[in-house]
Amino acid sequence: MGREVVRTSGAPQAIGPYSQGVKAGGWLFLSGQIPLHPGTGKLVGDSMEEQTERVLENVKTLLAAAGMSLEDVVQCTVYMTDLSEFGSMNQVYARYFPKDPPARVTVGVASLPKGAKIEISLVAFHS
Repeated sequence: MGREVVRTSGAPQAIGPYSQGVKAGGWLFLSGQIPLHPGTGKLVGDSMEEQTERVLENVKTLLAAAGMSLEDVVQCTVYMTDLSEFGSMNQVYARYFPKDPPARVTVGVASLPKGAKIEISLVAFHS
């Protein structure tokens, strides 16, 4: 049961000294994902809906690189710079987790890297 770093060019590369994800046993810990285009590293979308969708697409790609899917997610932490957009985020989020969604915490923050409106980190498990 070793520790394995998860990397994929299909999701944005880390913009600091951290890994995209780390797998240990059946657990996967994904670093926070912001709405960056995987190829350009540029921020995607002006609206909360567009940014949430980009983040969750990046998350799906990282999960796939680890041999997992959204169904394996057990906990998400959502960071938002404007909690008045909670409903907009929730509409998109619900499309990605339509049945038996994971546990979740949403936190209002003053700012996020690169001016993003949203960041999501998560923990997944696959036996």
